[in-house]
Amino acid sequence: MDRLSGLDASFLYFESRTSLMHVCGLLVLDPTTIAGGYDFFRLRDELRRRVGRNPAFRRMVHDTILNLDHPVWVDDDEFDIEHHVRHASVPAPGGRDELAAVCGDIAGQPLDRSRPLWEMWIIDGLADGTIAVMTKMHHATVDGVSGANLVSELCSLEPEDAPLAAASTVAEPAARPSDLRIAMDGALRLARRPVKFARLLPPTVGVLPEWIGRARRGTAMPAPFTAPRTSFNGTITGHRSVAFARLDLADVKEIKNAFGCTVNDVVLTICSGALRQYLADRGELPASSLVAMVPVSVHGKSTAPGTNKVSGMFASLASDVADPVERLARIAEQNRVAKEHHKTLSASLLQDWAQFAAPNTFALAVRLYSKLRLAERHPVIHNLVISNVPGPPMPIYFLGARIIGFYPFGPVFHGAGLNVTVLSNDGHLDVGLIACRELAPQLWDLADDLAPALADLLSAARRLDSSPTPSRRAAPA
Repeated sequence: MDRLSGLDASFLYFESRTSLMHVCGLLVLDPTTIAGGYDFFRLRDELRRRVGRNPAFRRMVHDTILNLDHPVWVDDDEFDIEHHVRHASVPAPGGRDELAAVCGDIAGQPLDRSRPLWEMWIIDGLADGTIAVMTKMHHATVDGVSGANLVSELCSLEPEDAPLAAASTVAEPAARPSDLRIAMDGALRLARRPVKFARLLPPTVGVLPEWIGRARRGTAMPAPFTAPRTSFNGTITGHRSVAFARLDLADVKEIKNAFGCTVNDVVLTICSGALRQYLADRGELPASSLVAMVPVSVHGKSTAPGTNKVSGMFASLASDVADPVERLARIAEQNRVAKEHHKTLSASLLQDWAQFAAPNTFALAVRLYSKLRLAERHPVIHNLVISNVPGPPMPIYFLGARIIGFYPFGPVFHGAGLNVTVLSNDGHLDVGLIACRELAPQLWDLADDLAPALADLLSAARRLDSSPTPSRRAAPA
């Protein structure tokens, strides 16, 4: 019996009509590499064959009223691809704005919990002849890394090759556990919780004084509730706006090499520069720095059960520094400090405490938090989420079509209504931006500010490389 971990289940408990807990991805495809050309029904039939060989696409959440622990995963023995793969067309003129509007509408709709928690929308009608695929997968079943990997498993290295994770036969559905077995196993797990709590409490209690001590020594990551308030730090609705941008990875690496920092330092500095411009244009650039929550993958480090293997750290974006080179140096140094601080925390701390999540309590708390608009009444925990996900370094093909863009979109939260996710893909950095539409209605302005922020850093890097005596470098990673 495969029971959801506490962290996986928490994404179900936290979900409401406004707080949607799925992750999305926009694949932009070149259909000219498809043998015989593009046809929606042929693509759906091919997807039927590919997902049928991967049990992850057929599992669904199952629970019983007598269960005292988290729900379990079971195979959907009535799985029908037509419930999951759907068709949409963008309206004329079929440009990026129209595509983004369709994707925003898709992202703003909850997944059907009576079926496996994923959808794929095949979107055509684009003026440039490309095809788009908007994927949705619930955070209960994937995190950023495993979600990208799951989509990649449907892909191939050549247009007509087998998928990267092809199986020889269609897997048979596993036997579904009885409700009695689920309830009895849940009762036993509940009975063991006090022991687990007693083991977790002592090391967790030491986190706060350790954080305070590090803060006094200047060796701590930013503390929660210290971020300045901006227009996207409020109570969110269920409406979503999306935008996307593509950056050259070679340019980012040139900056990294010139200033002796990391790719992630450069990515955060680019995002910071774009956010500075976006907020300054609206007359709301805070005097203190924005703070981002940066998810950290603990795949291979955490032994805790579950699909979501993620921790997180708070990162200053040095958005109060006008000069891009000085901003990069500040971010690189602060990232070094934050990483050292993060290493002192258990890789499974978030997963361990999530085991105690209670569905009714969490659901009620989320509804009250939203109804009372509490996100606007207490200090801002963090301004936004910025995530950096590794992707394929080479060209790959989705159902025979070459992927020419792979833009990820994570969830947004009350108090942090903006998410920026970056995925490396075939020599590029594909940047997906998603926000609560009411809090960031002009999201393309922020997306369009990313390229100039990169250009500023690249110009500085080339000036530094051409100088006979380079004098300013970021702190080494």
